[in-house]
Amino acid sequence: MPYSVLLVEDEVGIRVGLQDSLQLAGFEVETAEDGEQALRLAVQGGFDVIVLDLILPIKDGIEVCEELRARDIDTPIVMLTARVQLEERLRGFAVGADDYLTKPFDVLELLARIRAVLRRTQTVPGDAKSQSFEFGNLRLDARQATVWRAGERLRLSMKEYELLLYFVTHPSQTLSRDRLLRDVWNYDEKKASRTVDVHVGWLRRKIEDDPAHPRWIRTVYGKGYEFMPR
Repeated sequence: MPYSVLLVEDEVGIRVGLQDSLQLAGFEVETAEDGEQALRLAVQGGFDVIVLDLILPIKDGIEVCEELRARDIDTPIVMLTARVQLEERLRGFAVGADDYLTKPFDVLELLARIRAVLRRTQTVPGDAKSQSFEFGNLRLDARQATVWRAGERLRLSMKEYELLLYFVTHPSQTLSRDRLLRDVWNYDEKKASRTVDVHVGWLRRKIEDDPAHPRWIRTVYGKGYEFMPR
């Protein structure tokens, strides 16, 4: 079955062009032209990925993304924006976006990003897809893509979950920021390494008893991070 994409873009020319390109690439595409319509369609479900413009009428992309995640809708989101500042990207990731693409972009890059997001969110490394990992009072269930702490389910963004899963499946290894950007974010942009630090900080606040003195995700100064399962 072809993957289904919800394309949210208010500029008619861009929307029609992207819709045609996505359909030619084999995707089923439904479109929305404002944030309110996007929310209504996304809540109904059935999409494998959402391509979401940042600047939209009624509700912008940040509001749409934030509201979807607040409703526990974890459909992968690739956000589109004409803004190039790193702060804007971090803001998108903070509310639950899975990837970020800056306009103008080549359609081939968008297709590559969509496929990479689908690979990351619909598969997990090796035989981990059928496993449950326990460490201390934490449990990660890869079959259900859920994380529990002391019996209470944690609300992680998709990117936080993917990062934690990557740490858990690479225990006691020093993981550089560049490697995490490449394998978790599918980025080769070293200048965006602060993205890793910010997400590690968010993750620590949710899984660590004392985020200032982390037990699980330790900083290896000058090198990156290391997940210690014991």
